[in-house]
Amino acid sequence: MNQKVFILLASLMFTATTFAQVGGRSTYQFLSLVNSPRQAALGGKVITNYDYDPTQGLFNPASINPEMDNQFSLNYTNYIGDVNYGTAAYAYLWDRRTQVLHMGVNYINYGKFDGFDESGVATESFSGSEVALSVGHARNIAFTNFHVGGNFKIISSKLESYSSYGVALDVGLMYIYEDWDLHVSGVARNIGTQIKPYETQIEKLPFELIFGISQTLQNIPIRWHFTLENMQRWNIAFANPNRSEVDLEGNSTEEKINFIDNAFRHMIVGIEIFPESGFNLRLGYNLRRAEELRIVERRAFAGLSAGFSVRFNYLRLSYSYSKFSTAASSSYFGVNINLQ
Repeated sequence: MNQKVFILLASLMFTATTFAQVGGRSTYQFLSLVNSPRQAALGGKVITNYDYDPTQGLFNPASINPEMDNQFSLNYTNYIGDVNYGTAAYAYLWDRRTQVLHMGVNYINYGKFDGFDESGVATESFSGSEVALSVGHARNIAFTNFHVGGNFKIISSKLESYSSYGVALDVGLMYIYEDWDLHVSGVARNIGTQIKPYETQIEKLPFELIFGISQTLQNIPIRWHFTLENMQRWNIAFANPNRSEVDLEGNSTEEKINFIDNAFRHMIVGIEIFPESGFNLRLGYNLRRAEELRIVERRAFAGLSAGFSVRFNYLRLSYSYSKFSTAASSSYFGVNINLQ
């Protein structure tokens, strides 16, 4: 794989996926990638699940709860090109007072690339990879329906001959109204800094504010999810030059981005069918990805995602598929094991 392909893949991950923050403004972008098939199927960045799944604690520490006790989750994603990444998470109930200790890892490998110098002469091949180790904890605020949690992350990155280290913190808050099976949550992710930069300049981390709400419908086995991503920055839309209009005199008018355009680009919607059963279906739609990767005058189904999970006693298998465009899509695989 040559350097041009590497640049293309990096640009796509930084700007076009559901899972990245608004691109080009920070380093360690892999921290914003979706963590599991379940999350991917629901459109990405779902923060309101509060159940057995320890992977959810990687994205929102407020979701860490006793039901995760001795649950181990392992997830793998066949991303774009030769890029592969995965996550692992485990939770342990220490006691009812201290509640749950959560541990996790995020890892990404960018594959192998052919190296060239400034004159185009072939040099040695190179690769790149990044990893983040996290420890998290959450607890109920006494005499309330609020849960608060935090993750502390140590980050390591190696890209070609350059390396960097950093630390980050996630802080989440969740409100649960059991009578309506209603979950409302907010999380501030990747609050931190580089300790060792790649060269001399300290770069920002992909800080993000996310808000979400979900509910299981009464007497209907469907749980709906609504998420607002990238709320730390309102204006995340951009004018696509391919959608400019040219009049008969050759004058070009750029695509106009209004308040509604920006509002929709923050939204993600998803549903889980049979959420409490041994088999469930998941569907999602990410409005920002759909708009940014929409091909003019051609149906590409960008922004759509779907998946399912099946439980066999102490084992749950999950698979999801996300569509980016006619040229790119990804598959997500996951297994959750009850070690009790």
